[in-house]
Amino acid sequence: MSRPDERWRVHVDTTRCIGSGICAGTAPGHFVLVDGLSRPLAERVTPDDVLIDAADSCPMEAVIVSEVDSLRRIAPEP
Repeated sequence: MSRPDERWRVHVDTTRCIGSGICAGTAPGHFVLVDGLSRPLAERVTPDDVLIDAADSCPMEAVIVSEVDSLRRIAPEP
């Protein structure tokens, strides 16, 4: 369970992204495709399990979700 003040950082490594669109399909409220590559709609977000699903579903592991404060990686698992 997340703390009420917890924030997550969402990052897409554009050197790894192949534009499959799986993240945008899994979490359309968090990702959009721009010029064939994924981009988060916001870098700092309220924790949402759909972000973990999107990161775990990325075939290139280009989507990275971490805690804002500690930078501990949440998904995909290292």
